[in-house]
Amino acid sequence: MAASGAAGGGGGLAFLSLALGVSLLKCLLIPAYYSTDFEVHRNWLAITHSLPVSQWYYEATSEWTLDYPPFFAWFEYALSHIAKVFDPEMLNIQNLNYASPRTVLFQRFSVIFTDILFIYAVYECCKCIQGKKAGKELTEKPTFILSILLLWNFGLLIVDHIHFQYNGFLFGLMLLSIARLFQKRHLEGAFLFTILLHFKHIYLYVAPAYGVYLLRSYCFTADKPEPTASNNCKAFPFQERPLSCLLGSKLLGFVQCFGQDTLHYCLLSVGKSQDAGIYLLLTTTGHYSLFPLLFTAPEFPIKVLLMLLFTVYSFSSLKTLFRKEKLLNWMETIYLIGLGPLEICCELLFPFTPWKLKYPFVPLFLTSVYCAAGITYAWFRLSFTMLPGLVVDKAKLR
Repeated sequence: MAASGAAGGGGGLAFLSLALGVSLLKCLLIPAYYSTDFEVHRNWLAITHSLPVSQWYYEATSEWTLDYPPFFAWFEYALSHIAKVFDPEMLNIQNLNYASPRTVLFQRFSVIFTDILFIYAVYECCKCIQGKKAGKELTEKPTFILSILLLWNFGLLIVDHIHFQYNGFLFGLMLLSIARLFQKRHLEGAFLFTILLHFKHIYLYVAPAYGVYLLRSYCFTADKPEPTASNNCKAFPFQERPLSCLLGSKLLGFVQCFGQDTLHYCLLSVGKSQDAGIYLLLTTTGHYSLFPLLFTAPEFPIKVLLMLLFTVYSFSSLKTLFRKEKLLNWMETIYLIGLGPLEICCELLFPFTPWKLKYPFVPLFLTSVYCAAGITYAWFRLSFTMLPGLVVDKAKLR
């Protein structure tokens, strides 16, 4: 049964433990470094709380003007009423770069609390995994592996809970939308994606893939059964390639702005070995590309340790799931091993060279180019793997 690994018995308890564990880890990261994005969102709290709606997008006291779609502005407005209880001064537009201890506490906890939507979305996605390769042990089940890869995602942890952003609940909307597509609840999936677009415009590049997917899987289909408990998720194998196209379009945006976007491709990584290989290439390269975001000394051991733990688990768990299949070829393996020497050169050796003052951009340049090459390669590999699947799906429709 598709939902057994996530919702049944020990699986449900394990999921709850994973969610609680990562939430506690996020609390431990509260005192960590935060970027200018912290001030960006503090300023947006002040704007939406202090000014009428007509002035929200025109207020320019701070250089960090409100530039997200309306739903996110209203989200900040709702948060501002809770922020007032913690420290009213953070809602003063003139208090630029204001960061009292109570302000930091509120901002950090606001990200942790809104991640509840992300946790729920992960739970729903895990219910849609059929688990054909499920092992006897809970830790070998695809649903358990997927839960860890999503809930404990390294990129999301450092970008949201150290660097500071609100990607968690946005990814939650995206994953929940995809889960509804898995469950043949197409209208709900489309509605959730529309809401997501009104929160953050960067997801606009996924819209064409969503449109094509919905046209094929919902609009131009003769058989549209009602979404009941008995037929939810049954069409997962049939939908796998179209969904790959959808996630592939998301990956194209990931090539343009590295980060934690490998979250979406997790959904396919536990299904087939070729997708698992692409995921490992993506997640390792993409997560390493986030290292320059945390350039302060105290965060160096944190980012290295968290990435090593997540990467080791990703490789070991997926290798256990696909015991007899090869996930990466020799060229891809050498490429990933090359991230080690690159980190040593950029973080440990370059700062002691005479070029540090004259060419301070070199480490970031090398990291960007190296990671861009790997992610672009992964995108092309994904494109080639989708072609045979599309041909097979077309044959099934005849």
